[in-house]
Amino acid sequence: MSNTEINQNVLYGGQFLIKDPDVNHTFIPEEFNEEQLMVKQMAQDFMTNTFEPMREKVEKMEDGVTVNLLNEAAALGLLGTHMPANYGGTELDTNTNTLINEVLGSASSWIVSYAAHTGIGMLPILYFGTEEQKSKYLPRLISGELKAAYCLTEPGSGSDALAAKTRADLSEDGSHYLLNGQKMWITNAGFADIFIVFAQIGGDKFTGFIVERNLPGITLGAEEAKMGIKGSSTRQVFFENVQVPSENLLGEIGKGHKIAFNVLNIGRFKLAVMCMGGSKGVVNMSTQYANERIQFKQAIAKFGAIQYKLAEMATRLFALESTVYRVSNKMEEMKDALQAEGQSYSEAINKSAEEYAIECSILKVFGSEVLDYVVDENVQIHGGIGFSEEYGAARAYRDARINRIFEGTNEINRLLIVDMLLKRAMQGKIDLVGPAWEVQKELASMPDFETVEGQYANERKAIKDFKKIILMVAGAAVKMQMDGNLNLEKEQELLMNIADLITDTYTAESLFLRVDKLHSAQKAKVDQNVYDAMLKVFIHDATHRMVKNGTDALCSFAEGDLLKTLLMGLKRYTKYPPVNVKESRRLIAEALLKNNAWCF
Repeated sequence: MSNTEINQNVLYGGQFLIKDPDVNHTFIPEEFNEEQLMVKQMAQDFMTNTFEPMREKVEKMEDGVTVNLLNEAAALGLLGTHMPANYGGTELDTNTNTLINEVLGSASSWIVSYAAHTGIGMLPILYFGTEEQKSKYLPRLISGELKAAYCLTEPGSGSDALAAKTRADLSEDGSHYLLNGQKMWITNAGFADIFIVFAQIGGDKFTGFIVERNLPGITLGAEEAKMGIKGSSTRQVFFENVQVPSENLLGEIGKGHKIAFNVLNIGRFKLAVMCMGGSKGVVNMSTQYANERIQFKQAIAKFGAIQYKLAEMATRLFALESTVYRVSNKMEEMKDALQAEGQSYSEAINKSAEEYAIECSILKVFGSEVLDYVVDENVQIHGGIGFSEEYGAARAYRDARINRIFEGTNEINRLLIVDMLLKRAMQGKIDLVGPAWEVQKELASMPDFETVEGQYANERKAIKDFKKIILMVAGAAVKMQMDGNLNLEKEQELLMNIADLITDTYTAESLFLRVDKLHSAQKAKVDQNVYDAMLKVFIHDATHRMVKNGTDALCSFAEGDLLKTLLMGLKRYTKYPPVNVKESRRLIAEALLKNNAWCF
């Protein structure tokens, strides 16, 4: 595909709200090529042959086990698949890197160490380091000779990262910075050789540094006693008069927020991917136990209450997978386009993630909450055994909880989804005003009672109507703010309602695109009716969530005739036909139980 074709077909960040995507330019996992599947098999072999025998030792934090596994991964090239070849990486495409992270996502605590090293530990140097810094550190980080950690959070600065108190002062001769402060919740701190540290130069210029562990003045707190991810190293890091060479300043002085925020974009995406991989492992656990566990003289898999849980797990997870690879491919297309324009590999992957920052936040929220649902119902399916630490269900339940806090809490990400969308509109990158005005004109006209026809016509119309709801609700709220009757910055509940409307819409559309493409290309792994059932169940339930979030949002700022008009519009745009969700879920569960594992 040429650069021109990419620019014509790609939807830029946030544009999904006002433009219909082309199903032919939507990537689905069923389209992986032979080379990508070989890489997937290599990652699966690592999980089966190398990680699984060590899983319990990782959880008990036995000396050297996590580090040795990182070294084993490095020997396979797994620490540098997203890195430029000139530093020892392999520059694999975005979809293949996504696939690797999916497979490794079920590695419980170890995946936290892996993700911290390959993501927030390495990417700041790749994105913002000088050529000398990249050449010095990246090859050794890729080979596993060095391990990395990321020091941002402090006792007084969590979500508000820029409130950090750690201080850096330039020496009189300009040779080094004197670093003083405290960082907490630092993953990999117990064994890291390199710390990416954020400090205030002169007390007010938030800046990044590359700090080597062996410098005098660095001390560590004890390993934290955590609720979950117990096998990962998490410690406080203290800096007392640490002399950091001036050449280890990372990026521009006072621009540390650019490092932190850019790394978080891809971090949020990868977190969703790993949640997806972890969810698949837990769905397998649930399915196999349901088939094996006998109660009342039959497998509990025969009971409708259990089938509901399994089908709901599968449906949410399939929607997540569809959305993950839709975004993954968009970032790959953007990366290719930017490289074709002459940008470097590192510049291109950084900007491609930045372009889809809205979608990355959507995925972070949805992915972590899908995993939470899956692990919770897995415990329920296991019953009393699920509560026992002797089995994997309890561990998965505990490990999952951190993901709604990692990479910015889900509350912060919900606020960011709306904030970034409105900012892109104000910058002229997305025209929300025109489409919102069209919805207002439509609301003033007679309802259209035309019959919808064609394959998935009801689902296609439902998604278009979902977008109209968002434009109607957000448009009315913004207008009220422009009139001086509302301050959106102080209306977090409203913003989170809108974020949930957006998330449901984007995931529903991603699921629809995949099911439609599977039907057209005849690539379904199981009966197409099962995919159709997942699509209908998801949109049926999403419709009810759109009503709830839309109603809550509108009632929070509108009243009188305006509220009545907007609520009538909400009712007009939530006319998706009723679905026999009981039979649909039974069909989905039957496919899962027949294969005794994830099969979609």
